[in-house]
Amino acid sequence: MESIWQHYKAAVIAIIALAAAAFSSLFIVSESEQAVIIRTGEPYKVVNIFRPNVQFGDTKAGLYWRIPFVDRVQIVERRILDLDMERQEVLTNDQQRLQVDAYARYRIIDPVQMIENAGAEENVRVQLAPIFTSVLRQELGRRSFASLLTAERGNAMTNIRLKLDEQARQYGAQVIDVQIKRADLPEGTPLQAAFTRMQSDRSQEAETIRAQGRKNAQIVRAEAEANAASTYAAAYGKDPEFYDFYRAMESYRRTFEQGTADSSMILSEDSEYFRQFRGRR
Repeated sequence: MESIWQHYKAAVIAIIALAAAAFSSLFIVSESEQAVIIRTGEPYKVVNIFRPNVQFGDTKAGLYWRIPFVDRVQIVERRILDLDMERQEVLTNDQQRLQVDAYARYRIIDPVQMIENAGAEENVRVQLAPIFTSVLRQELGRRSFASLLTAERGNAMTNIRLKLDEQARQYGAQVIDVQIKRADLPEGTPLQAAFTRMQSDRSQEAETIRAQGRKNAQIVRAEAEANAASTYAAAYGKDPEFYDFYRAMESYRRTFEQGTADSSMILSEDSEYFRQFRGRR
């Protein structure tokens, strides 16, 4: 063995060196990853880049080559990443102080731009965190606390997502979703004051609706009475005797309806009030 080693020492070392170089030139990219090959300090090639219409399992994941000692490979996530915002106090436009917990979900869609402007995934999260807080404060600051309990909350989330996404693009990221986990009033006196104020606002709104209803009812009643008067006048012009008979019947009905079974009315038999009962002469 010693003689063989002495004669083929150089060849064995060369084979080992070539095998090491071959193995070091290989790298594996999984389905959930995308890789950027950096050559001489500059991004050279992207492997398995994210494409929205490519299904999981149909990507370009697998085994790839690089030039040893020349190319460096940086792995970047293809999966959706979370950005949790620390609990913040936000002032709404009706001067309510809210304790807000929110989160955003994003994905790296341009790993080259991410490397050039942020360097690493964690730096993207660091850069987006203050932007997320600022955009959320601005958007919620234009809305009332009550609006966040209605469908308008969805519009606010959409606006926040669009504004955050616009800023995230410079770091090669796409913001997919933004949601508020909790939006609570501070405990204690501010909370009770807010509830009292909301109750007062709802009471005023209800009274306004009732007042408008009464006004509309008066208008309808007045129009109906005007139409009735017009109808009566037209009837009187066509047949005065029938009009007198109809008005007398209405008077009898209202008079008798107001009484009870034990009520009685004493009038002279030739009273003008009961002339319709005597028939025509």
